Amino acid sequence: MRWNPEQYIIFKKERFAPFYDLITPIEKKKGIQAIDLGCGTGELTRKLSDYLEDAIVTGIDASPEMLTQTSAFANEKTIFLKRDIKEQLDRDEKWDLIFSNAVLQWIPDHESLLPAIIRHINPGGQLAIQIPAQNDNILNILILELAQEEPYAKALNYWKKESPVLRIDDYAQLLFESGSKKQEVMQKVYPIIAQSPDDLYQFIAGSTLIPYLERIDPEMKEDFIRAYKEKIALHAKKYPALYSFKRNILYAAY
Repeated sequence: MRWNPEQYIIFKKERFAPFYDLITPIEKKKGIQAIDLGCGTGELTRKLSDYLEDAIVTGIDASPEMLTQTSAFANEKTIFLKRDIKEQLDRDEKWDLIFSNAVLQWIPDHESLLPAIIRHINPGGQLAIQIPAQNDNILNILILELAQEEPYAKALNYWKKESPVLRIDDYAQLLFESGSKKQEVMQKVYPIIAQSPDDLYQFIAGSTLIPYLERIDPEMKEDFIRAYKEKIALHAKKYPALYSFKRNILYAAY
């Protein structure tokens, strides 16, 4: 999947907001070896490194487009590598902190994924993960509906992105079963104030919409975008409008 960093950061303030809730429960310890799974442009990886103070933080990402931005945030304590999460989990490496912000929704089978991640945490280590609650967010619901309507379903070869995101209770149970000594699990609304339907479109165009536009028959792409914008426009009766974007915040200590 080809990312566009410029499109992604149009809503930088809104996308970065959960980061500050995610780092709050993290205990700062000397000499932490941390990894950021899906570091994107690296800006939040650097903020994490600065927050931890005495730590080495390695950010990994599979997107060369995103990684071109990381040179602005690298230093002796903040390192960036091109590597996908599956490849990382296949490596025999353990960490004092595993961090991931708005990435795991792209990876299937969270019932297996979370335990696989947790196995790479050192004794006394920590886990901090943020996952958008896709099944509850209207922009995700609308695009899934559209992808199943004709003529778009055929143009997508009947592909649609099923969300792997679990219920918040299920994540709490997974952390409990993994042997966590402490956990903080919450779902929070991060409001986006849209001045127009196009604001909502531009927000989703930087993430969830990408694989649909990559897969759809090129002759249908503009029509698909138009139809999706029409669905968005029907969502709010007046503007400015509130878009209640829900995110799951997961923290555990081991």
